[in-house]
Amino acid sequence: MKPCQNCQTVIDEYLLDKQLEPLRELTADDFSICTDCTTVVADACVKCGGAVYVPRNESITPDYCPACRSDLIDRTGHDPGWTRDHVST
Repeated sequence: MKPCQNCQTVIDEYLLDKQLEPLRELTADDFSICTDCTTVVADACVKCGGAVYVPRNESITPDYCPACRSDLIDRTGHDPGWTRDHVST
């Protein structure tokens, strides 16, 4: 069991895995943050329409879920980050 990188409490992997279910193929092993320090927003990914993972101390909801961000990095070799660059008009 490892501590949460945010609050340092021990991560309950069972609860985290349950919360991460909408995030395609991800498990508690892919995160170092506890359920109290994160939230999952359903239907927020602009690419697949899936859920995105948002640390509780962040005010911006990401545009890409972890799986789509990883796919984009693999395909393009470029990390788009969690949010798209919005073109200003």
